[in-house]
Amino acid sequence: MRVLVAGAAGQLGRTIVDAFAPQHDVTALTHQQLDICDTQAVAAAMSAARPDVIINCSANNQVDGAEDAPLPALTVNAWGPRILARAAAGAGAVFVHYSTDFVFDGDAAVPYTETDAPRPRSTYGISKLLGEWFAAEAPRHYVLRVESLFGGANARSSIDALLNAILSGDEARAFSDRVVSPSYVDDVAAATVALLTRGAPAGLYHCVNSGSATWLDVTRELARLADRPNARITAVSVDEVKLRAARPKYAALSNAKLRAAGIAMPTWQDALARYVPARALS
Repeated sequence: MRVLVAGAAGQLGRTIVDAFAPQHDVTALTHQQLDICDTQAVAAAMSAARPDVIINCSANNQVDGAEDAPLPALTVNAWGPRILARAAAGAGAVFVHYSTDFVFDGDAAVPYTETDAPRPRSTYGISKLLGEWFAAEAPRHYVLRVESLFGGANARSSIDALLNAILSGDEARAFSDRVVSPSYVDDVAAATVALLTRGAPAGLYHCVNSGSATWLDVTRELARLADRPNARITAVSVDEVKLRAARPKYAALSNAKLRAAGIAMPTWQDALARYVPARALS
């Protein structure tokens, strides 16, 4: 396959490129090389690469910043995917786009499925939901919701921040009342490759590691894996922390649909067990 990856320098983008490169013809374009919000630039990239698959790893992840400055988030997270989806449709290419758990309100008691109605409570969440809708303009599309993404080249995730605090002996403050399903970039990339190479039915999938936990549970597991039994871990509630944008308290996602397509995601504990040793030694 000829694969064009937009946003190739980011946390997920670099991992996606590495996952496809061994067996496919990959054109990896950074934001500086391709502005996905520029229709003419996208058309030129399509003409040069002639891709069978377009994978969009570009995103504006300024969750709190989007509340006061919504235009950058809407531009990158909604209008950009629309341009790429239409380019994919015109070329007969498959379009892959990544979304988020922030499209949900967090009022659930069991993991969200792909058929649950989204109700975003933040500007960021709205921008990502719009991106999902626009991505579906490509007749052959995969919209993959990921959550609490960690790993990859840029160790700037919430999990990395907590692990850094544990390794340095600083206080690690973790939500005791926010439930998530973490996503390891290596596993997300492997699932993306599998969806495309197996020709799985197009549509919306939750692409997260299996299981769910509070951030406090995740932090304690990080400390165990890093062999820091005396780590300073402090439990906090979402209501205690002043955040500009609302976060879904219960944000666990079910990946049963992905499993039904023949792609079983490892547990979040297994993912951390593969990631932490390498990070602890770096």
